[in-house]
Amino acid sequence: MKDFETVLLEALMFREDFYKKVIPFINTEYFHNKPQQMLWSVIHDFIIKYNACPSKEAVSIGLEKFKGISQGEYDQCTEMLDQFTKKSTEEHNLEWLVSETENWCKEKALYNGIMESIQIIDGRSKDKNKTAIPDILSGALAVSFDTHIGHDYLEDSEQRYEFYHTIEKRIPFDLEFFNSITAGGTPTKTLNIVMAGTGVGKSLFLCHHASNCLSQGMNVLYITCEMAEERIAERIDANLLDTTLDSLRDLPKDVYDRRIESLKTRVKGKLIIKEYPTASANTNHFRILLEDLWLKKRFKPDIIIVDYLNICASSRMKAGAVNSYTYIKAIAEELRGLAAERNVPIWSATQVNRSGFSNTDIGLEDTSESFGLPATADFMFALISTEKLDEMNQIMVKQLKNRYNDTASNRKFVIGINRAKMKLYDISGTDQPMMAEGNIEVEEEEEVKFQTKFSKKKFSDWKV
Repeated sequence: MKDFETVLLEALMFREDFYKKVIPFINTEYFHNKPQQMLWSVIHDFIIKYNACPSKEAVSIGLEKFKGISQGEYDQCTEMLDQFTKKSTEEHNLEWLVSETENWCKEKALYNGIMESIQIIDGRSKDKNKTAIPDILSGALAVSFDTHIGHDYLEDSEQRYEFYHTIEKRIPFDLEFFNSITAGGTPTKTLNIVMAGTGVGKSLFLCHHASNCLSQGMNVLYITCEMAEERIAERIDANLLDTTLDSLRDLPKDVYDRRIESLKTRVKGKLIIKEYPTASANTNHFRILLEDLWLKKRFKPDIIIVDYLNICASSRMKAGAVNSYTYIKAIAEELRGLAAERNVPIWSATQVNRSGFSNTDIGLEDTSESFGLPATADFMFALISTEKLDEMNQIMVKQLKNRYNDTASNRKFVIGINRAKMKLYDISGTDQPMMAEGNIEVEEEEEVKFQTKFSKKKFSDWKV
């Protein structure tokens, strides 16, 4: 009876429909038998070079040219090759072949990972220490096939119809207007950006949204490159415990403990806050963190918040080696890639530039450092504060980019802000002062134009 490695090699020799699905996922190290490994190398090299199944003669010639092969190994390879027949491999169902090959790859990857870990533990590894073991095992456990090669427009119309009628997973806000402009919340695999000047409320918004998601029973990962972990937790405490920051510091320990215990009964999600030094962490650090959280805490986030994008590092480029446009755009692309990879929405923030700092009508052109950031983001809005708004405990929101809905709808609106409690809240549509003022200004402007247009005409110019 043939072992599976022999069945696999035989199928690669004669079945084009099979090798096209599996060839990218098979690793030479998965073959522990030396002659089988040699046969695989020759077959693999032929397929990659000519994009076709090799003949027995081609494989035989490849074995003769194989460097380092002994006569005994050559004889074993030739003996296996002689037993391969097209008729034998055509008896196997393609789906079964692919499925069994995937299981075989997973088993071999895990075995190799365990053996490599043992070598590290025994001190026999020259270039790796024990800290590398979690990554090795995680990589082995993550082995899987992705055989999807694209969407066939005509053949896959039924799948497309189902997609149109599938309710997309979204993370809703606790703010009415934000749900309205995003059609119910932010989808997964997206990058969402809040832009504002210094001290306006970027971190406040991110902390409030983290509190909202936690209250909904979601797992939240909050990565801070600016403030300490305890400072972020303090802001979320103020929000969820409904107390001011000043009062929070004066709370007796027993009162604080009781409130936290009460919070645990209401909140089913989990929040992890991780601090990195400014400009030192990139998406590779975040990936390692996500793996560690899963291995050590079985924690998988539903949403990731990065506070904030401009003070992260790029995993592809060195700071100072390129201009700020390219560098910040690279960070944005990497974060969006991480969002797609982990199937979560990522929220972050950015500063306004010098001209935007004093501007009461911020636009995309006011983005600091790189216009490549709004080009990459899926959803981006500005927080605008004025003395008048501050007096009313309000802050204006202006949509800048929105892939979820039409930006013309509710382009500007205001929300309430309680800075002491790190909270945001809705202001009813009828009480939207800034929107109302904007409409009045437009009406007055149109009336002035109308009056000016006809005031210049003389009565003699009119025809009856």
